[in-house]
Amino acid sequence: MERVELNVEGMTCGGCVNSIQNALNTRDGVASATADLESQRVTIEFDPALIQKAGLVEAIEDAGFDVAA
Repeated sequence: MERVELNVEGMTCGGCVNSIQNALNTRDGVASATADLESQRVTIEFDPALIQKAGLVEAIEDAGFDVAA
């Protein structure tokens, strides 16, 4: 398992946190995803053999949020 923290732009409420977590946790290879509203970050534990960082970013963007560089 690998762990990555991403800065997410556009999180404004608990519903946003839930949307991001649900978008990530339903992807194959994601063991856990925890979004933090205050820090605007999401911490993801994933299996790199099943999903890459680009796939994680895509899941967040598909949920309507932007990942900061």
